[in-house]
Amino acid sequence: MSQKVDSVSYYIELSNFYLKGNNFQPALEYSQKAIDVAQKSENKNAEANAYTFLGGIYFELKKYDDAIETYVRSTALYNDLDPSTEQAYCYYNLGLCYMEKGGYATAEIYFDKANIIYEKINIPDAKELLNLQKGILYKAKGKSKLAAGIFNKIIAKLDSDDQFKTKAEALYQMGCIEFESGLNSLSMNYLNRALELNAKSDNLEQKSKIYKKISEVYEKMMDIDNSFLFLKKHLVLQDSIQTLNNKKIGALEYEKFKESERMKTIKQQDKENREAQKLLKVSKLTSILSIALISILSLLSFSLYKNNNIKKKSNKLLQEKNSELEIAKDKAERALLARAEFLSTVSHELRTPLNAINGITHLMIDEDPKESQKEYLQSLKFSGTYLLTFINEILEINRIESNNIEIEKIGFNLKQLLSDIQNALKELASQNNVDFELEIDEKICKIFNGDPTKLSQIFLNLINNALKFTENGKVTVKANLLEETDISQKIHFEIVDSGIGIPLEKQEIIFESFSQGSIEINRKYGGTGLGLAIVKRLVTLLGGTIGLESSPQKGSNFNFTLVMEKGIECDDEIKFYTSDSDFVNKKILLVEDNKINQMVTKKMLEKKKILCEIVDNGEDAIEAARNNKYDLILMDVHLPGINGTIATQNIRDFDDKTPIIALTAISLNENREMLLSFGMNDVITKPFNPDNFYKVIAETMRN
Repeated sequence: MSQKVDSVSYYIELSNFYLKGNNFQPALEYSQKAIDVAQKSENKNAEANAYTFLGGIYFELKKYDDAIETYVRSTALYNDLDPSTEQAYCYYNLGLCYMEKGGYATAEIYFDKANIIYEKINIPDAKELLNLQKGILYKAKGKSKLAAGIFNKIIAKLDSDDQFKTKAEALYQMGCIEFESGLNSLSMNYLNRALELNAKSDNLEQKSKIYKKISEVYEKMMDIDNSFLFLKKHLVLQDSIQTLNNKKIGALEYEKFKESERMKTIKQQDKENREAQKLLKVSKLTSILSIALISILSLLSFSLYKNNNIKKKSNKLLQEKNSELEIAKDKAERALLARAEFLSTVSHELRTPLNAINGITHLMIDEDPKESQKEYLQSLKFSGTYLLTFINEILEINRIESNNIEIEKIGFNLKQLLSDIQNALKELASQNNVDFELEIDEKICKIFNGDPTKLSQIFLNLINNALKFTENGKVTVKANLLEETDISQKIHFEIVDSGIGIPLEKQEIIFESFSQGSIEINRKYGGTGLGLAIVKRLVTLLGGTIGLESSPQKGSNFNFTLVMEKGIECDDEIKFYTSDSDFVNKKILLVEDNKINQMVTKKMLEKKKILCEIVDNGEDAIEAARNNKYDLILMDVHLPGINGTIATQNIRDFDDKTPIIALTAISLNENREMLLSFGMNDVITKPFNPDNFYKVIAETMRN
């Protein structure tokens, strides 16, 4: 048996040798010999692998119908075996065949089957291939935003992590999407990056289509010379590809091979028929039994025929119902997407005027107003801060629900993080006469690798709630070590208060969006009802589960457990902005198109004796950076003409030293990692807190 299996492997290796040399005739013949040997040895696994290899040759020859027929034979054999990478790869190739034929719905079914198997056998890296194809499917269906979300995740990966060479294709697809949206400069940026990555591979088909799309973009930009140049490159490459394809196998040789296959099948059937005839001649009894058997089979066939008709009718009804469900599903998805986009747009558009309100309020408070005006200004500052919190929570819940959120992995000091939060909330604790304490297990590490921003969001929401709903009482934050390994610690966190508590019937819905337990609580204490919904989703993202123990008038205990990776402790102190002398006579370029924000930001910079120069578009920003020396550039992301990201990328072509900070009323489809990938050093979100504004500027200039 093992010798037969070895023969199968030997023939497949021979076939692969000829395949690499573009000699397809012997490649087909040896793959068929591998199938014959596997069938004789009755080795299903070897036979399935041989059929999969033959299907790959058909796919290479663009004989997609023959490839589909061969892959289907493979899947029928694999279904009797344990799940394997070969079975998942076979389903993936079936999906590719239907993609080439335009059968996107069927392709998606096979990609999903491949994904299920990869998850079963725990091969997460292979999902990159499937995610790329899912993105292409969404794009083909006109769901460009869903497709862009997938492509951007692939693009964000490091080149060294791109094992399956998917990043170049994702960049090309994003270039096509931006081109269809009329964003020619952004499209060209993606296509050029795709071309750079393609140079590291031998994917001629991909290079050809990139050349063609670049030619189309140049044509739209009225750059006829470059358009003609890249069209010529495309045509030359297409001729080379066609020449290679012509050398693969002629139509006559291919038909001879297929005819040979058919003749083998006919001979096999003829052999079986002769053996059946010999058996029929053995005796009359055998003949009678055969006639009786045929009669029975006829009755069964008639019964099957009737059942088949009934089944067809049932299938037709099921198809109609499935179509209705598909339509309803699409409507629901569109409604959810429209809701997310609407809330994101509203929160984004509110940030620009809110930035002006908060900025002007800050400036007026610092200008020593009259005592009669201070109360009004403090109220205005409080209202602006409250509105900003509300907008941020809407954007955060949308971002989490749309899965447009990533987990950072950076070093941070957990004890310092909790201490900073305690200091930040001391005033709120004092207002409610609350004793606010930290109890941190001494065995807990100092430094961890993780996402301190999301951990801070969790603690700020939970502690802020505890302080808000507690008067003349106590709030305690506890952190206890449960388990420890060489690389991680399992820590149990508790936020315990002696406040108003939560009734049992309200505890099940308290973590839902816009839920605060009752209208009376909302009227008395305020808030959006989004904080705990955000907490629950963030804890889940970090690998934990939020728990709650509470009784009315006795207080509440919110708790969760996280496994946290140990970090490397460092004795070097991090220097933060401490003195206004960091700013004196520094020269900053402000790129901002909104006149009010120009005035507010310039005033805030000049208060620190900073020299501020203003331009209102990306093109002027590039020229100003080229012709002048600045200590820092504040770059608005959304600008008329060239946007801030493209302007930054162009500046980085000739200046990689001047710090650039993004100023953005960040939206649902933006994130810090995406903005930094264009060459920016840091991000300040509008409307910005003045203290944080100065801190980020000082630290960026120092670094």
